[in-house]
Amino acid sequence: MKRILLVRHGESEWNAIRRLQGQADIGLSALGEQQARTLASMVATYAPDVVLTSDLKRAVATAALLGYADAVREPLLREQSVGNWTGAEIATLMAETPAAYAGWRAGTFAPENGEIWADFRARIRQAIQAAIDMPDETILMVCHGGVIRAALDSTLGLAPARIIPAGPASLTILAFPKGEARLEVFNATTFSSVLDAPD
Repeated sequence: MKRILLVRHGESEWNAIRRLQGQADIGLSALGEQQARTLASMVATYAPDVVLTSDLKRAVATAALLGYADAVREPLLREQSVGNWTGAEIATLMAETPAAYAGWRAGTFAPENGEIWADFRARIRQAIQAAIDMPDETILMVCHGGVIRAALDSTLGLAPARIIPAGPASLTILAFPKGEARLEVFNATTFSSVLDAPD
């Protein structure tokens, strides 16, 4: 059966201080590196046939720490661009523009110069469809929290407002029995799951 394993990168330096990064190319924190190493044994049990990664360095580094330094870099798997909000502190956005932040989180608002949800979801759907079309059964995608939400929206119709952010170094699995998507695993880790992960 076709399975797509979606791994969010380990905690980044900006995740640690709750700063929005979008497509800013921010590296992993020391904790993020540890999280990725810890997740490696879980991911290995699924023996992925193909490994793809976002080309942003926090995802590339996570793939390497999972044991897949030769993962194919796929720009379609980049995080959603947050435009002029890049580098903004989440607490400040929530305090100063609560409706806009809530709308962005729900997929109904895009900050100036940011990527609108419909376009982002379509980009991620393109990446998911390419994986479905591969002859291989198990595809690992090392990506970002927004990518996972967009994948669940585009395959299952699960709106982003109804999904908590996937935690750092967590595993989500979509399966496609008879071509129909189903969610098998969400936000799984080998350590205590982070339920209030920053975007």
